[in-house]
Amino acid sequence: MFHTPVLHAQSKTEIEVTLPSFTGPMVYRPYVAIWIENEQEEVVKTLEVWRKEPDWLKDMRRWWRKAGRYDQGELDAVTGATKRPGQYRLTWDGTDQKGLKVAPGYYWVNVEAAREHGNRSWVRERVDTTSAQRYLIKPTEELGEILIKTGGK
Repeated sequence: MFHTPVLHAQSKTEIEVTLPSFTGPMVYRPYVAIWIENEQEEVVKTLEVWRKEPDWLKDMRRWWRKAGRYDQGELDAVTGATKRPGQYRLTWDGTDQKGLKVAPGYYWVNVEAAREHGNRSWVRERVDTTSAQRYLIKPTEELGEILIKTGGK
């Protein structure tokens, strides 16, 4: 992480992730990682990781290579159980992994999902945290619609 932290307030970025439902035999809940990168594609913060067994975190290849294998000590704070199909909301408060405020500007919101006996999906959206905007990411094989809102207080 080579971004420069600053000490001023930044508005919040809200992320709403939809997990679709699947039918058939051997359907498992997906492992999901949600993280923020700066414009240089350096990880600023892992927001949440939804998992059951830690052995399968490597299946979320993009997140694992960028952050997962390096932030093992900090992973417990953002790790939770896998989720059922539905909508889930989380907020990025504009801080980095150490809790320091980062400069307002452009960032990448990343969401990756991998499912046993399923597929893997990774999506991302470049967002501007300096103004109130809405971004919509279309559904993929493993992820439903994702709504991102910037500019909240």
